[in-house]
Amino acid sequence: MNERITGGNRIEEGEEIFQATLRPRTLDEFIGQEQIKKTLSICIEAARARGDALDHVLVAGPPGLGKTTLAHIIAAQMGVGLRTTSGPVLERKDDLAALLTADLAKGDVLFIDEIHRLNRVVEECLYPAMEDFFIDIVLGEGPHAKTIQIDVHPFTLVGATTRSGLLTGPLRDRFGIQLRLGFYNEKEIAQILRRSARILEVECEEEGIQELARRSRGTPRVANRLLKRVRDYAQVRRDGVITAEVAREALDLLEVDNMGLDHTDHLILRTLIEKFGGGPVGIKTICAALGEDERTLEEVYEPYLIQIGFLNRTPAGRVATAHAYAHLGISLRGHVSPQSDLLSEL
Repeated sequence: MNERITGGNRIEEGEEIFQATLRPRTLDEFIGQEQIKKTLSICIEAARARGDALDHVLVAGPPGLGKTTLAHIIAAQMGVGLRTTSGPVLERKDDLAALLTADLAKGDVLFIDEIHRLNRVVEECLYPAMEDFFIDIVLGEGPHAKTIQIDVHPFTLVGATTRSGLLTGPLRDRFGIQLRLGFYNEKEIAQILRRSARILEVECEEEGIQELARRSRGTPRVANRLLKRVRDYAQVRRDGVITAEVAREALDLLEVDNMGLDHTDHLILRTLIEKFGGGPVGIKTICAALGEDERTLEEVYEPYLIQIGFLNRTPAGRVATAHAYAHLGISLRGHVSPQSDLLSEL
């Protein structure tokens, strides 16, 4: 269920190279997220004027919205180098120490993806590096062990997370700039698609762009992925031009409906409605019915369904909304949950 075309996560080898080709290089090229762009622009300009490293930046939001892109833009506009890694990769303090002492020059940006998955020991080693730009190294073992401090160059840590709630308070508080990326509207996605089509030299009619934007789930990575797949369809089955008709044919073949929902989304909603009366039902029960784990359901599948108003998270569990029933063509009257019946009697 993870490897789906409408998911924000990367799903195939080589996709990062494809997405990097389309990645904006400056804040001016970055479409959408206007408030975030204004905040970053001011902070970057002020840091450059002082000759300081930029404050540490935490970027949160669902996959595919541009967290990695912003890290690249910050480094480029600060005129410094960029080093990238991820939380699960940094397993030991030595891994972090090597990265901070050998690879980072003054003012460089260190980008840690999935920072909420950092090992706790590594995280605690990161605290003094973020605040005072030094790390503690333990030499020897037992009673003869000695701790020495090694200075590191002032740097900017950019942390990316899809689950900011899993970050510890001490780590979160050390980020001077905290940003939250939201889903894009159709107009912004259409702008992104036009730019991507120019870079890829794909001929697209405006109606074709609008059809793609409507089904891209407000996520640039998904939009670019769909553009790539529809381009292939247009090249093989048609004359290479992406029209509204060609886009509809290709996306229907990929089982992406007019709201951007795919087979997995339909399965989640139908399971909730047809097996559990629309809810409320606990996440563990839903995961057992789908054969999926909680983290994937919460991080990958639910955010967009909640965003478009098809799913609600309540203290009692997940609930399918009237919009979900209407979209699936299911009568709301025939699938009323036991809790709804009880409430109607009170």
